[in-house]
Amino acid sequence: MALVFSAMTEPDYLRTTRAAYDTVAVDYARLLSSELAAKPLDRALLAAFAELVLAGGGGPVADLGCGPGRVTTHLHALGLDAFGVDLSPEMVAVARRSYPDLRFEAGSITALDLPDGGLAGALAWYSVIHTPPGQLPLVFGEFHRVLAPGGHLLLAFQAGDEPRHLSSAYGHEVALDSYRLPPDAVAEQLALAGFTQVARTLREPVDFETVPQAYLLFRKPAAP
Repeated sequence: MALVFSAMTEPDYLRTTRAAYDTVAVDYARLLSSELAAKPLDRALLAAFAELVLAGGGGPVADLGCGPGRVTTHLHALGLDAFGVDLSPEMVAVARRSYPDLRFEAGSITALDLPDGGLAGALAWYSVIHTPPGQLPLVFGEFHRVLAPGGHLLLAFQAGDEPRHLSSAYGHEVALDSYRLPPDAVAEQLALAGFTQVARTLREPVDFETVPQAYLLFRKPAAP
């Protein structure tokens, strides 16, 4: 059963992250609308993820932390039955306006309103970067729960080992913590959550990026 946070028990980092992305949603969508066009390696990794999901028979794929839906629609164009989930209701509203033919829902990656084993694939594209590292096992447990046996998980995040506090972003004042994460440590936590590694990629920064970017492709083992 998914863990559900009430308004009284919801962690502070979820409230501050939601508030920050509600504030920047419209400008975030505008400024990053064509970001994938300049990142061929990112597109290649998404294409590989899509091919693996389809080769396994396909099925629903969740873009967890979908923001304004730009990667969700890219997955859809790759042939996946993709839908989006995001903590920020304003991000979800932007996504629904931008891509009315796709499904977007508000929700937290710490407590997904999804059935056990219902997903053929899950994407967490820079969506774990605001989760305190000590809470990542909870998130990875949720990812494992909602994926079907044989399902694939692709994570993207900034590589490093230090926290950052943002007071402004996308032209707005915010209060937002983010975390650069060591790929080896994240891979170890995914293994402890029950996943097996398929591939690990680290690329150098491009455009406005300042640190290497990490991509981890893992798989929930198929049932015996």
